[in-house]
Amino acid sequence: MAPAGETAFDIGKGALAGGSALGLGALCYYGLGLSKQAGIADQYALWPDYVKKRVHATYMYFGGSLVITAAAAAATLRSPTLMNLMTRSSFLALAGSLAAMMGSGMIVQSLPYKEGFGAKQLAWIVHASILGAVVAPVCLMGGPVVTKAAWYTLGIVGGLSTIAVCAPSGKFLTMAGPLAIGLGTVFIASIGSFFLPPTSVLGAGLYSLSVYGGLLLFSGFLLYDTHRIVHVAENYPAMMNPPYDPINACLSIYLDVVNIFIRMVMILGGGGNRKK
Repeated sequence: MAPAGETAFDIGKGALAGGSALGLGALCYYGLGLSKQAGIADQYALWPDYVKKRVHATYMYFGGSLVITAAAAAATLRSPTLMNLMTRSSFLALAGSLAAMMGSGMIVQSLPYKEGFGAKQLAWIVHASILGAVVAPVCLMGGPVVTKAAWYTLGIVGGLSTIAVCAPSGKFLTMAGPLAIGLGTVFIASIGSFFLPPTSVLGAGLYSLSVYGGLLLFSGFLLYDTHRIVHVAENYPAMMNPPYDPINACLSIYLDVVNIFIRMVMILGGGGNRKK
């Protein structure tokens, strides 16, 4: 198989630079109030109390998910047995990790939500812990890289969230189709890059698409999912049974942030460059 050049990674970096410029432009446009439509931040004062409580509860669970994931990753790093299990480079290990993440996520979403601590909250903790264990090997890049990636992720999430709340409600919900196509493409590229080394032309292309394309994709998903949370919180009937579910609502932005963080670690740790 032919050796890789820098082309695939240069294209990825160029796409990332273009996406960053587009995001900065959107931040200026909506943040400075140049849009003629009122943004979510402007509409917040008009929301009924129950809508505000829904959004608040969703982001409380979102923050809790990140804390649980970080704690689980730290615990996994301190366990040689778990680290040996999570760092195995085999198809069975990959399939097992995917099955555990998807299976636990499906269980969380299938359980009915009730306030307080119950089966759904327990399943949510287990799901976030599993993701923490899966993320743990990425942290082997080193403390400085992980810390820098965390700050970069915070900046990206903060900037995108600002764009989302300054933009008119529902503005980014039209992105569903392109994002779904992009998700399928990045997923296939990620699976392919697991089997092909980034030192080959095809492997480098798949790896670049998985890392840089994935970063752009999940940044777009964060905009979409933020508006979807607000849309559901505003329109879900107040007396509906089952009630509004903040745990299910938070899972999408939680996974977006985890995926952004993982790709930032890979880029800053040298994973976004061709191995010599």
